[in-house]
Amino acid sequence: MIKAADMLIARRADTRARADFATWKMMAKLNGASALPMEAQNFLTAYKKLLEQMDDAQASEATIQLMYRTYYSEMGGAGAAPEVPARSREPVADSGNVTAFRRLPAKPKPGASGPNAQRPLPVALIFGCLVVVYVAIRYYWR
Repeated sequence: MIKAADMLIARRADTRARADFATWKMMAKLNGASALPMEAQNFLTAYKKLLEQMDDAQASEATIQLMYRTYYSEMGGAGAAPEVPARSREPVADSGNVTAFRRLPAKPKPGASGPNAQRPLPVALIFGCLVVVYVAIRYYWR
């Protein structure tokens, strides 16, 4: 039986493994693998060995699972790492380095509409009040 705390650790470890692998793989593509920590270089070496035996998607998933099990034990998970349910994702179209961002829906301005909304004072009314105050002060000082 898997405890809730262990499942939380498992999800964190899986997320971290996927993010780290994507980062390290990109660093390797940009010829920056020598700047990575030794642990990362070891995982990339294991990935390259797996890549000789299987296609890229399978080698990537196998490396991520290896990283996940390592991270799970480092984070204090008890026993063997449980299977993390796959997240439902939209299919990703390989479009090079371009990432499509979705625009968030516009939020209505708070208090800008509604029956109880206060209208701002017109500028002319404020200016008129200042003139009255100025004239009153000038008249008072004479």
